[in-house]
Amino acid sequence: MTLSTAPQQRNGVKQIRNDFRTRDVINQAIASIPTVGLQRAAEFLSAMNVPAELAIRTLVYPNRRRQVV
Repeated sequence: MTLSTAPQQRNGVKQIRNDFRTRDVINQAIASIPTVGLQRAAEFLSAMNVPAELAIRTLVYPNRRRQVV
C-alpha cells in the first residue's frame, strides 16, 4: 500500500489490481498451505520476491485479502 492509495483503501473504494503475477504467486502459496504448511508457503513467497508485509497479511490474516471480483 502506498501513501497515495492508503486513504482510498481505508474508505472502501475498490481499486483495480494491476500486479497479476503477485496475485498468482500468492494464490499458489495459499492453495499449498494444507499440503506444505504455513512456513513453507511463507518461504515460497519470500523466494518469489513478494513483499513481506503483503505475504504476512495474506497468509496470517486471510480476511484482509482483496475479494475476488
